Amino acid sequence: MTVVLTAALTAVLMTVTTACGSSGDGGDAAAEVAARPDPRPSGAAFAHPGVLVGKAQLTAARDHVARKEEPWLSAYKEMSGSKYADLDYKAKPYATVECPPDTRPGQGCVEEREDAIAAYTQALLWNVTGKKAHADKAVQIMDAWSGTVKRHTEGNAGLQTAWAATSWAKAAELMQYTYDGWPDGEELKFQRMLRDVYLPVVEPGSADFNGNWDLVMADATMSAAVYLNDQAAFDKAVHHFRSRVPAYFYLSSDGPLPVKPEGSDIDTPAELQRYWFGQKTFKDGLSQETCRNFKHASYSLAATSHMAETAWHQGLDLYGEVKDRLAAALEFHSKYQLGAKAPSWLCGGKVQRDMGPDTEVGLSHLQGRLKMEMPQTRKLTQKQRPEGTDDLFVAWETLTHATAA
Repeated sequence: MTVVLTAALTAVLMTVTTACGSSGDGGDAAAEVAARPDPRPSGAAFAHPGVLVGKAQLTAARDHVARKEEPWLSAYKEMSGSKYADLDYKAKPYATVECPPDTRPGQGCVEEREDAIAAYTQALLWNVTGKKAHADKAVQIMDAWSGTVKRHTEGNAGLQTAWAATSWAKAAELMQYTYDGWPDGEELKFQRMLRDVYLPVVEPGSADFNGNWDLVMADATMSAAVYLNDQAAFDKAVHHFRSRVPAYFYLSSDGPLPVKPEGSDIDTPAELQRYWFGQKTFKDGLSQETCRNFKHASYSLAATSHMAETAWHQGLDLYGEVKDRLAAALEFHSKYQLGAKAPSWLCGGKVQRDMGPDTEVGLSHLQGRLKMEMPQTRKLTQKQRPEGTDDLFVAWETLTHATAA
């Protein structure tokens, strides 16, 4: 179904928050959230390890590599040959991480993201190889930052904090629950760092920013929440997922206009059009940032898949709530990333094809577990394998998610 934004739809938007559709997984996101029960029973135990990667997936990755099976072997070789896998890797922690949104030089931004990915890389290597040196390196990197970092500043603080926190939580989850050599005092110090320095920044979200911010911040919140066994933070992340995913990826069941971001001031047709980078025609799978570039849409595909996967490990089927929306978005962007000519209605016929290594997790559930037909996403993923790291918050997902464990 195609929907064209015109001035005549102004009256429609005045009621969009209560009448933007009720079929599929669209409709009024706020009303849907209010109607749902709490996502997890009070006092329910979290499953560990369960931040993006579960125990069965760790075992499967190790077995695939041991049997020299593809694409896992190539993924392992890429990871083990990266700078993040070096046993001589040196962390470079900062007390204050300054990340301006403009061309001014920052302080500690690249170092923090790379050190967090390095910790996660070393944690994966420990789980695949069993070499204690990798476990020791992972905790060494995490201890360096937990003993140093105090704050994030400047305009990109929210995004920077989210990117780093997702990798920190994945690394810490693996080390706390697969390694007994991390001293209790150091573990507690790292937990305090996530709780005091990172969670207060990412939990509130960013309703008026481009949606990749809110989704990555929600991803960071959920990841940290599981590691910290924090039910309240987990519930906040689930709420962000349920309200923001429908407002970021369009389905015709939403009605004539995309769902407005919950809590934002974006509430007229003109504002929605500007927010969607001038797009006037809406088709299933289009994202709020498609006409900005595919890179940012791809970040959001990754963050959405990450949250759904982490929730899946915790017994909550967020995939089931958005499977049609996520599948449409993956197929839509994969098709044009593979080179299909952009029609004139789509971003004026010009799209920026710069997706990252962000399709493996969503594909593994939708095609692997649910057996949905995903031809475009499958073709793109196979072309990009092994999917490595974007040096921001995604790393080595062919190794961990090439098939559903």
